[in-house]
Amino acid sequence: MIEPSKSAPASGRHASAAAAEHRLDWRQILKWLQADGWLDAAQVARVESRFGSGDSSQHALVRLGSADLLRADNGKVIDVEMLTEWLAGRLKMGYVRIDPLKVDVGRVADVMSAHYAEARRCLPLQVTLTEVVVATAEPLMAGWVAQIESHLRRSVRLVLANPTDIARYTTEFYTLARSVRAAIKNGEVSQTASFEQLVELGRSNRQLDANDQGVVQVVDWLWQYAFDQRASDIHLEPRRDLGVIRFRIDGVLHTVYQLPPAVLAAMTSRIKLLGRMDVVEKRRPLDGRIKTRNPAGEEVEMRLSTLPTAFGEKMVMRIFDPDTALKDLSQLGFGAHEAERWQALMARPHGIVLVTGPTGSGKTSTLYATLKRLATDEINVCTVEDPIEMIEPSFNQTQVQAALDLGFAEGLRALMRQDPDVIMVGEIRDLQTAEMAIQAALTGHLVFSTLHTNDSVSAIARLMDLGVPSYLISATVIGVLAQRLVRTLCPKCKQPDPSLTRETLEAVNKHWRMHGAVQAYQPVGCLDCRHTGYRGRAGLFELLTLDERLAQLVHPAGDLPSIRRQALQQGLRPLRLAGAMKVAEGLTTLDEVLRCTPSWEG
Repeated sequence: MIEPSKSAPASGRHASAAAAEHRLDWRQILKWLQADGWLDAAQVARVESRFGSGDSSQHALVRLGSADLLRADNGKVIDVEMLTEWLAGRLKMGYVRIDPLKVDVGRVADVMSAHYAEARRCLPLQVTLTEVVVATAEPLMAGWVAQIESHLRRSVRLVLANPTDIARYTTEFYTLARSVRAAIKNGEVSQTASFEQLVELGRSNRQLDANDQGVVQVVDWLWQYAFDQRASDIHLEPRRDLGVIRFRIDGVLHTVYQLPPAVLAAMTSRIKLLGRMDVVEKRRPLDGRIKTRNPAGEEVEMRLSTLPTAFGEKMVMRIFDPDTALKDLSQLGFGAHEAERWQALMARPHGIVLVTGPTGSGKTSTLYATLKRLATDEINVCTVEDPIEMIEPSFNQTQVQAALDLGFAEGLRALMRQDPDVIMVGEIRDLQTAEMAIQAALTGHLVFSTLHTNDSVSAIARLMDLGVPSYLISATVIGVLAQRLVRTLCPKCKQPDPSLTRETLEAVNKHWRMHGAVQAYQPVGCLDCRHTGYRGRAGLFELLTLDERLAQLVHPAGDLPSIRRQALQQGLRPLRLAGAMKVAEGLTTLDEVLRCTPSWEG
């Protein structure tokens, strides 16, 4: 590992750079900004008067980025990121906005030490067989490059990055690397300079302790990192020669970090310990939960699940948005049409309301937000769940426990004696649970539950498949909400989609009586969305309300096409149409809608 040196070699093509190298000076940058037409003489004079003749330890770009400068050509505020990108172009070098998910953190510390990186305000980002990509905040200081090239026997490519990001990630990445090394050291594994060798040597007969300080720090970093990156799930996956950490962000998995299997196993044990799970039991699946705080100080619920695999325990942590229960229907993605009909169902005194969709389609968020509004001082809301997704103080929540013969049906039977007004059953999986839900609805309770079906109408067929008589379905089921989550376009980089003409979109608008501007966009990709073109997700909803006319069509023959046609005549908007409306509003793309939704025929 390269350590700081006062006499770093400066031979070859880097000799001239080393001889003239110096840190960026805010006065020089001001002159360049004026020469390029970004600042006028008045702004330059104002900044010079404000800063005076003294120097500052603050980086020149950071100092100017906080000086409230406005571009003379377009009036935009000049921030640090804009200055960095402009300076990279002026110096004819690459510009990068650091994406921590694309940095091989394990190899950062193999290129140079933390002290070396901090002294030169640089940070290694990528290491290949022939090249090392290093982000720098001091492009005029390149004398150290030859030393790194000589040590690693690879060429170094410098790119300019935001100095604030470099300072932040230098601290985070090297702290993580030290924690991993400390964990390995405690496991009696010798340190080496190659991350691949660490993976090999990580196979130790001695189990790492879940309470080792290195392991504790890595787990703490993992959670804070996941919250910062807006992850919905964290995957800890043991492989043959290494452990892999992946985050699911906006529905897509990203590999975050690779580390020795011994460290991953210790991390899993640490998390199981905090989740009050059986640390010793590794042969069967386990469930647990943890409540912690995100960087903003908000309480965050995490649901834990382990699964034995060929190479050890795989763990998935599902992170729940702390504001889920506080979101209104529009924030969940409901349009005005569906929101009005859904609120009408919420006001009904009794009946069964089903929410359908695959795993990860947002059913839990919809149910919790709905129940939160129903749980007033006058209403007793009781739930039976497997597992309890989020702890909500205004509900009375019961956890299914198969080992104690407390399933959904048994829990629902017990809830009937608790004087409930509104009941939520986590899922209707069998005839016994369905019968108990129907009994609750027939005795004057409003029951919410979930099913796994492709669309709303298919939920009726699903109940029939479970053995529920059609006359009981028509007598108790008052509504079925099918939903999906689609990725929404990144607001910073989306561009109009020329393939969808305005005439086509206006025809959709006229046919379905949509309101507001009609404009379709396509994904482009930028640094904010990690070049995916998408940032965040929104719900698509298909709400079937069963009135007397539809109830008459529910019979043993199960004529679903007739029910679907009648529902469409009565205002049902299929999932794909809900998606088309989001496309016309400029929120998502047609390809994303087609990927996530079934055809109109179900």
